[in-house]
Amino acid sequence: MLTISELMRVLQFGDSVLPVGSFTFSNGLESAVEHGVVHDLASLRQFVRIAVEQAATSDGIAVLAAFRAARAGDNARIDEADHAVFNRKLNEEIRTMTVRMGRKLVEMADRVVGPTVASAWLCRITAHETPGCYPIGQALVFASLGLSEQDAFAVHQYGLASMMLAASLRLMKLHYLDAQAVLFEINSEAEVAYQRIAACSLEDMATFVPVIDILASSHVQAKVRMFMN
Repeated sequence: MLTISELMRVLQFGDSVLPVGSFTFSNGLESAVEHGVVHDLASLRQFVRIAVEQAATSDGIAVLAAFRAARAGDNARIDEADHAVFNRKLNEEIRTMTVRMGRKLVEMADRVVGPTVASAWLCRITAHETPGCYPIGQALVFASLGLSEQDAFAVHQYGLASMMLAASLRLMKLHYLDAQAVLFEINSEAEVAYQRIAACSLEDMATFVPVIDILASSHVQAKVRMFMN
């Protein structure tokens, strides 16, 4: 079981208001609302659930791989996981989101926690040796704090759903308690998702949601927008 201090570390680094810039991104939801793909609570629930499910089988696998590599002191494997995430981001704005948030996270951890394995990774980012994707930053910070890979995976999944639902309150006519109900429902599926991908390797990373990719591409050309993706 987590100690009180460990639980508070999870809460701090899993906080939806962590200063890494997540509030500026919608993960494709803005375009989904604009084009009518998401238009009510039911379609919002489906859109967020699909995004979270796809995150588990792609970035979630990389989180576990990077966490285990950090524990083993394998920098080459950490960077391999980082490139695996970046290379699977088809859209320019999504790539911008993941590297901007990744760098902000490790800069914050370096200042707040002190030198960690994430600090060495930040040096490699600065030297343009590795892109610096957010899921990898989460894995390294949690490994450095002595937390578990389940904690890192949970925070990764929670963070995506929370970011999208926070964006939905700015994009739709939606009661804030309905958004919380959707978040609660989707979070209940995280344990099953972890069990499904826990034994997967980087080569198993996969995602297939053409509609989200198309919506993300459409957002690049949008003349009026509230979010950066």
